[in-house]
Amino acid sequence: MTLQAPPKTSPGLLYTPEQRARRDASIWTLVQGVLAPAQFLVFLVSLVLVLRYLWTGEGYALATWSILIKTGFLYLIMVTGAIWEKVVFGQYLFAHAFFWEDVFSFAVIALHTAYLWALFTAAFSPQGLMILALAAYAAYAINATQFVLKLRAARLQSASAPEVLA
Repeated sequence: MTLQAPPKTSPGLLYTPEQRARRDASIWTLVQGVLAPAQFLVFLVSLVLVLRYLWTGEGYALATWSILIKTGFLYLIMVTGAIWEKVVFGQYLFAHAFFWEDVFSFAVIALHTAYLWALFTAAFSPQGLMILALAAYAAYAINATQFVLKLRAARLQSASAPEVLA
């Protein structure tokens, strides 16, 4: 069995016409479209709770639970995103069009996982845990920006692509 490289799009295009059709027909596109803003909302709430704890020293348990929920959303969106990439591009991760977003996603996951490890092993103080969470959140914000820019590029590509009439 030989492995074939996935088809690359033309320079500046994210999707071949076939990939765009698979993207538009996939339930996983809708799943990502629901999970991404939900995760962002959880992130914003959690960020406020983490900053509140660091500022006042109050609400550690609530901040911790919010980080755990945010991390759960991250893992869920990573798994479903990998499935989406498999459906659209034929491989679970590191498709040409989303290579750097996926690379940075692993840094985000590593930081969130480091938080879980530090929490469950009591490796850091509560303040240290919150600072680690902020580092994970900063990486998430960068990664989310990458994906928003990609979404914008995809919309621009779709708007400029000629429609095929059946």
